[in-house]
Amino acid sequence: SEDPSVTLFREYLRIDTVHPKPDYDAAVRFLERVGTDLGLACQKVEVCQGHVVLILTWPGTNPRLRSVLLNSHTDVVPVFEEHWTYPPFEAVKDSQGNIYARGTQDMKCVSIQYLEAIRRLKAEGKCFARTIHLTFVPDEEVGGHKGMEMFVQRPEFRALNVGFALDEGLASPSDTFSVFYGEKSPWWIKVKCAGSPGHGSRFISNTAAEKMHKVINSFLAFRESEKQRLKSDSSLTLGDVTSLNLTMLEGGVSFNVVPSEMAVGFDIRIPPTVDLKAFEEQVAAWCRGAGDGVTYEFHQKCMDQHVTSTEESDPWWKAFSGVCRDMKLQLKLEIFPAATDSRYIRAVRHPAIGFSPMNRTPVLLHDHNEFLNEQVFLRGIDIYARLLPALASVPPLPAEG
Repeated sequence: SEDPSVTLFREYLRIDTVHPKPDYDAAVRFLERVGTDLGLACQKVEVCQGHVVLILTWPGTNPRLRSVLLNSHTDVVPVFEEHWTYPPFEAVKDSQGNIYARGTQDMKCVSIQYLEAIRRLKAEGKCFARTIHLTFVPDEEVGGHKGMEMFVQRPEFRALNVGFALDEGLASPSDTFSVFYGEKSPWWIKVKCAGSPGHGSRFISNTAAEKMHKVINSFLAFRESEKQRLKSDSSLTLGDVTSLNLTMLEGGVSFNVVPSEMAVGFDIRIPPTVDLKAFEEQVAAWCRGAGDGVTYEFHQKCMDQHVTSTEESDPWWKAFSGVCRDMKLQLKLEIFPAATDSRYIRAVRHPAIGFSPMNRTPVLLHDHNEFLNEQVFLRGIDIYARLLPALASVPPLPAEG
């Protein structure tokens, strides 16, 4: 009695694409099989060794028009099985219809919802002016550097002639649906503090630890100020403030040796409303204030701050929001608090919206016991089955003649 779409979803969830050794080949074979069953054209692009982007295409009636891109990633984050009620790769469904598996929310649900919406539309004999491409990319969960970041620079991506893209969003525990029109810029900074070494029994002056203490105090004081700003203003979301966390500490060789160098790592996520140049000057000032021999280096430094228009005058947003109004979906527009592959799509000047149609659902991405209810999943197919015709029928834009 299970809906075939749910059965397909659970089959996909059982493919182990968890890091550090995701079975990308199995995922691509599965998705290629589904695409072939739907009569979609298939193309595989190896962006680097062992990392394939699968493209499934439903051609439109007017190939001159820009296409609609439906993006999703195939990889999932690691699990700690001892904290799970059910094995995380068995896709167990409980008596309430909750499906437990890594990837239920992030984001294998969306991949299957895209495909099942297309299955429904094709069965109804529908066709649209604009081509619809589905891309299934690797490595999003480890930064997308061997996935979408490389793919958008390739001729195969340019050949897709993208006009507008949909990518992942987040679940929403309320009645509203979260819609993300931009993302924070992720900065990973390592601060190194050099100082005088010596015996652990002495009061050595100018130590690396004293400098590190000042660095940490400056960074965490800023963290607290942003935390309080979010707490005190109910109109703000996590995407509107800069998040900062101390994530790594390095240094020392022995209990009785004062080290000559120590290092601290910070994960900082900066909203597009912040002047990045001014923020880096602030980082440099914190380091200077800690003393001589304090330097910093970037392990990730995203400088793109493009956002997608949510003005009703924008034809893509008008199509998207119009469907949501017709379906009485309450939308909450936000800046994404972390990072997705949408940032690479926007960086090459294509509008992209992050949207995973999961309301009344606890946010469990990357968490233990990640689950999605089958009725929420099926409702998502209904939503995409309305969104895709609207987007693929956007009238020709001025630039398209």
